[in-house]
Amino acid sequence: MAALALSQFAPKRAPGFCLADSTGQWRDLADYRGKVVVVEFMQTTCPHCANFTTLLAVLANRYGDKLQILSIALPPDNPQTIMQYVNGHKQTWPMLFDMGQAAASYVRSPSLNFPAVWLVDRDGMIVNHWEYGGLTMDIFEGVQLSREIDKLIPPALPAHEKVN
Repeated sequence: MAALALSQFAPKRAPGFCLADSTGQWRDLADYRGKVVVVEFMQTTCPHCANFTTLLAVLANRYGDKLQILSIALPPDNPQTIMQYVNGHKQTWPMLFDMGQAAASYVRSPSLNFPAVWLVDRDGMIVNHWEYGGLTMDIFEGVQLSREIDKLIPPALPAHEKVN
């Protein structure tokens, strides 16, 4: 029984997906191996998702090319609502469209609270996930997601400490 309890908290391989983004370009999760990836499932009409987009923009700016954010919109969104959202929020990372196949690989319950986030390490392993709710406010509206990412992306060494 103890081994079963431990295994459900152990990191597991992030399910792969290849989805089109708002520009029609295909994005494959495997292309981001070597980077920490935030996989967000959302809907463009969700007010919590809009607020979270603002936080994600701060994270994208802070971590630069060490972090890849992939937002994935689900129906009833469509390519038009996704494009409006990306333009309206000046989103700089890919917004992908999923008809449910990628979400089904990640979500193991009959319902999902938006936004929902999976944090994937450089080796493609899920290290944690959260859905929006009363107990996860600091992930979606505070600094806790940044703290979780800091555990996976060590700070850059000052120039005088770099090894050549």
